[in-house]
Amino acid sequence: MAIDRSLRVVFNDVAQQYDEARPGYPEPLIEDVLAFSEIPDEGRILEIGCGPGKATLPFARRGYAMLCLELGTALADLARQNCRPYPQVKIQTTAFETWPVQAGSFDLVISAQAFHWIAPEVGYAKIARALKPSGTMALFWNQYPYPDTEFYRALDELYQAQAPQIAQSAQELSWEEKIARREAELNESGYFERAVVKRYPWSATYQADQYLKLLNTHSDHRNLDGATRQKLFVAIRALIEQFGGTVEKPYLAVLYLARKKDQT
Repeated sequence: MAIDRSLRVVFNDVAQQYDEARPGYPEPLIEDVLAFSEIPDEGRILEIGCGPGKATLPFARRGYAMLCLELGTALADLARQNCRPYPQVKIQTTAFETWPVQAGSFDLVISAQAFHWIAPEVGYAKIARALKPSGTMALFWNQYPYPDTEFYRALDELYQAQAPQIAQSAQELSWEEKIARREAELNESGYFERAVVKRYPWSATYQADQYLKLLNTHSDHRNLDGATRQKLFVAIRALIEQFGGTVEKPYLAVLYLARKKDQT
């Protein structure tokens, strides 16, 4: 399915909820980024689409100098607030596509939950320009696999009935197919050595209010008309209560690592 890149602005409308509800990333993922990149203590990191700083903070706490780009003004303000204890972190309110690239300035470029909003023919080339010759790119996402359980089967039926336009479809690619497609896209860009892909399964438990707050930060749910979204959320709340009042939500964090290719 083609990505409607115009939807990337919707998160700014729910910036506070995004900060409160969206999860971070597994600590082993962060450690693998640092180990693979071999970034020195004085190294510089560029982050694309930092949001309120969910992926920024693990690197900031380790003392790295960071330049973080965020399109949304409210999200950028939250990132500045969250990163206030780390003066080596700078937040710039801008889109990556229009940012004047600082060529060859960064040891590591990261993007968490954001790079799919950038056209690949633009994004990969610009990342390569920003990186030092020895630099590394790390792209990562939390994916949302649905387990085959009674609750998630009931949830799928609910979506099919009330919001079929965002329900999971049997025609969609599997998560593994989507991962393979993104890996191939990166490898075919021509700017990086062959990618290394790592997976980190984990889970979180949500009360009904927390789960609905989380859903309200997702672009597909934000794109529903208000009446449909409200009716859907009422039904999801009732379903959660029917199943004991909590949701065990599985995640699959996926990390793509690649070193800049020697262009000489």
